[in-house]
Amino acid sequence: MIAPQRNHVRSYRATLGDMSSSPWSTPPSTPWSTPPLAGGPEGADALRPLLGTVLDALRDGATARGGPLPPGGPGAVTAHLRDALADVLPDKGTGAEEALRTLVTALAHGAADPAHPHCAAHLHTPPLAVAAAADLAASALNPSLDSWDQAPAASTLEALVTRALATETHPTGPAPDALVTTGGTESNQLALLLAREHHGPTLQTVCGANAHHSLHRAAWLLGLPQPVTVPAPHGTLDLAALDAVLTDLRGPLLVTATAGTTDTGSIDPLPEIADLCDRHGATLHVDAAYGGPLLFSETRRHLLTGLNRARTVTLDLHKLGWQPVAAGLLAVPDTALLDALGHTAPYLNPDDDTRAGLPDLLGRSYRTSRRPDVLKIAVTLRALGRTGLGHLVDQVCDAAARLADQIDEDPRLDLYERPTLSTVLFRPTGATDHTVATTRRDLLTRGHAVLGRAHAGGRLWLKATLLNPHTTPDDLRELLALVEGSTTR
Repeated sequence: MIAPQRNHVRSYRATLGDMSSSPWSTPPSTPWSTPPLAGGPEGADALRPLLGTVLDALRDGATARGGPLPPGGPGAVTAHLRDALADVLPDKGTGAEEALRTLVTALAHGAADPAHPHCAAHLHTPPLAVAAAADLAASALNPSLDSWDQAPAASTLEALVTRALATETHPTGPAPDALVTTGGTESNQLALLLAREHHGPTLQTVCGANAHHSLHRAAWLLGLPQPVTVPAPHGTLDLAALDAVLTDLRGPLLVTATAGTTDTGSIDPLPEIADLCDRHGATLHVDAAYGGPLLFSETRRHLLTGLNRARTVTLDLHKLGWQPVAAGLLAVPDTALLDALGHTAPYLNPDDDTRAGLPDLLGRSYRTSRRPDVLKIAVTLRALGRTGLGHLVDQVCDAAARLADQIDEDPRLDLYERPTLSTVLFRPTGATDHTVATTRRDLLTRGHAVLGRAHAGGRLWLKATLLNPHTTPDDLRELLALVEGSTTR
């Protein structure tokens, strides 16, 4: 049995070696031609020339676009992509080089590019180059974190990194741990799931009017009562109203606070909310998907005082962590709190394998197949360290403060409030809500700027969410000039 296996490996390597010198860049010449693989010792040689094609196409598409997003609106973007794509499933393939060049160029040309300083609508970050490079390695290796024999090193890396990050949120916890998720929505849903399994199906969730929509959706998906919504008249949860609600409600309670709201970047008063939870016997969950990375900033981490008192904390490093999607986490102070997720599938984690010492990974998620999103996070943490990440957080928050200053100094613009994080709400002075909405759409259609929108204080505002640490004061002045120019058209 050994000799044939070795012959097979030699043949496999020889075939890949031949392909890697000319990596299937043209259509296969025979029906049985097999494209090279990304993994194995030869995978790097197969990938190397293709990466050049991809990088050139990214550059060419962005150059042709020439702005933060393509002009013309949905119709123009759809027509351009249809022309580039042509036949989705041709009888004969065009080869790797042509397919990559054509479609990557078309996608880059039609992208809303978060690396452009005028693309500032959403919590949609421009990923760091080092994180994107690490993501390529994760895709090439393609481990799946549902059993140890599919991801020996990746499962160990995930365990080490999640424990380190959970220690940031819960430094005094008995055994801090975290699960890797697809983002804030999945993390919030997991938090409600763990609370339901601990308290039972009558669990009542209480959240602020400023809370993320995923909490209401999670309660619906999990068969829990509709969350009780507490007013947030100034962008943060009203403490007196919360106290009154908790006094009136009976049964198990889960209070969800927010550290970095989607609309304004506001942070709920976490210590006071934790005190109320203690007084009323309620469990606390904090959605820190946006604001969590303030923990890396020496000058701003105090804004998260009280975070450690939460039973569960949502983090999302594809926001203020500059990771490619997805890079979410759910942190807990004690790994035992995750036991409710335990699950057995005989082909993945049989009991005898677990007893023999093979790590059981199914309790690390309610997903089965999982890519190693932790690799890009680990590489970024190592490359930048706490100081480097904190500096990036401070840069974008400082940029938001500068934008607020410029708006304050311009009599043609109104500022909603001073920013807490990197989100700034503003609107043209005297404009109606209709004018604000049409101004935003005009900027989108012309390809000049990507701004969000938010309702606050009874009015509609333009929203700039600054996540690009390379944004300059001149970029911000140009953005405001585009808004003023569009308003007067």
